[in-house]
Amino acid sequence: MGGCIGAHRDNGPPSGESSDMTGMIQHVSIGRNQPLKPEKPKWKSDVPLTEGQLRSKRDEFWDTAPAFEGRKEIWDALKAAAYALETGDHALAQAIVDGANISLPHGTLMDCYDELGNRYQLPVYVLSAPTNLIEEASESDTGQDTDANSSPGVEIPIKFRLSTVNKDLKLPVRTTDTVLKVKKRLCEETGVDVANQRWFYSGKLLNDKLHIEDIKILKGYVIQVIVSETKEDVKK
Repeated sequence: MGGCIGAHRDNGPPSGESSDMTGMIQHVSIGRNQPLKPEKPKWKSDVPLTEGQLRSKRDEFWDTAPAFEGRKEIWDALKAAAYALETGDHALAQAIVDGANISLPHGTLMDCYDELGNRYQLPVYVLSAPTNLIEEASESDTGQDTDANSSPGVEIPIKFRLSTVNKDLKLPVRTTDTVLKVKKRLCEETGVDVANQRWFYSGKLLNDKLHIEDIKILKGYVIQVIVSETKEDVKK
């Protein structure tokens, strides 16, 4: 995914590297800092991704990145710079990098260092979309025919635990409802936009096209709803 490796800013050859993989420190010659390149990296995904899947991969990376070695404030700066670069605001991205004293030996966020010499590596998918990104079918394409030819299902209560709320929310849903359909109902109840909801059950990310009956939710269990930042929040 990505990570951080401690590094010493020296121009000498590597020395004293330990064969023990635990707590390994890599001696790196960082070289001269370069300005951030405005070009977005081009890449092709091994498995074609939809925009929603790409967004989920990015959210998962940024949610877990601060758990790696390194400083949280640098991860936050890298996230803001990556977003600015991906949306075409190169000047803002460069300003964020400069303000956080981040060094770019190769002019890219995929390999960079903070002022203490800690190394940060960002995966290419947080910087640009793949060339083989596929369009998601609208609900009218995926849901109307299915709903028309299927039974209405059974109504059951489900508990949702939002990452931004301290109490659970219970909603009656039908077993034939899709995750996307219930996300829209949850949006009406809580104001959390569908695009900012990521559902997890038993540690697995739930796809929008899944039906409630396919999830096989056990009685008393809850669906975890991770609420991601909006574009406005990221800009702040």
